[in-house]
Amino acid sequence: MSKRDYYDVLGVSKDADEQEIKKAYRKLARQYHPDVNKEDDAEEKFIEIKDAYDTLSDPQKRSNYDRFGHEDPNQGFGGGGAGAGGFGGGFGDIFDMFFGGGASRDPNAPRQGADLQYTMTLTFKEAAFGKDTEIEIPKEENCETCGGDGAKPGTEKRTCRQCGGQGQMNVEQNTPFGRVVNRRVCDRCSGSGVEVEEKCATCNGNGRIRRNKKINIHIPEGVDHGQQIRVSGQGEPGANGGPPGDLFVVFNVQPHEFFERDGDDVYCEMPLTFVQVTLGDEIEVPTLRGKVKLKIPAGTQSGTKFRLRNKGINNVHGRGQGDQHVKVQVVTPKKLTDRQKELLREFAEISGDEETDEQHGNFFDRVKRAFRGE
Repeated sequence: MSKRDYYDVLGVSKDADEQEIKKAYRKLARQYHPDVNKEDDAEEKFIEIKDAYDTLSDPQKRSNYDRFGHEDPNQGFGGGGAGAGGFGGGFGDIFDMFFGGGASRDPNAPRQGADLQYTMTLTFKEAAFGKDTEIEIPKEENCETCGGDGAKPGTEKRTCRQCGGQGQMNVEQNTPFGRVVNRRVCDRCSGSGVEVEEKCATCNGNGRIRRNKKINIHIPEGVDHGQQIRVSGQGEPGANGGPPGDLFVVFNVQPHEFFERDGDDVYCEMPLTFVQVTLGDEIEVPTLRGKVKLKIPAGTQSGTKFRLRNKGINNVHGRGQGDQHVKVQVVTPKKLTDRQKELLREFAEISGDEETDEQHGNFFDRVKRAFRGE
């Protein structure tokens, strides 16, 4: 397979200066580096880009390439460079140049522990008023026997002999495209950079043990379904003296049989009789904090809404208090005595109704007659 023109590979013109060539190379190297691009041909393209840059960035090699192309008789001899098909430091070193500045993470540096999440179920009123409670969660803790270092008491930890304390190792591989250097986690120390003479029997050298721990939780009033609070320092322990993570408690609020919630406002429906809404009445309405009186004006229609100010839920951030909204629903009696029916007919007659529902049939019968044009 013939090689592509190096200028075409980098996407630059033949009179491109050194800065243009370097800029094009950096852009393409980031795009096709095998540690970033997982396409099947990424490695092959990266090698092609590297070859093109090695040649065009060197004035002597570029001059020979412009004269002889890929058939340069001096190519591959002398110069001390990587040359076509070579990589010098390999993928790992090039990747560090672009993405890590050549620096590797200290495996013994302090690291913060992982965060934990716990889902707590609350009743409607518990969420509204808050509470103090205790939960029990499984979490890792530093081993009390070894103090978290994984070594048997009385023994010492030492620098890993395999990776020299780096926690990582460079593994070289010869490929048809050249020598490739991959950086991997040291399998002897598992990336810690240290090894122990004899493992702690309690934690088997892990430095941590998993156990159930009880934690006191303060739930503020006004939390809603799906909200969460953070309990600082109650996550997994940190490594190498680093701070622990946090615990996030997510709330699952159960519905209430009478109240509904929308933000900080509370909604409910009050069943009233025909007489109550017609003549007016004063009723008692349940709220989260007890019963209150509500005046129903005469002639109130079914579906009318009343607002009870500041009878809702306190805002979880302390921004005031919601209201309670009361919707009136007129309840139609299903069973009437003969006397009640007689009085209703008399009422309908006085009101000017020629026919009552009972005389004319039920509602669905009247709908059918309407469709028949009767």
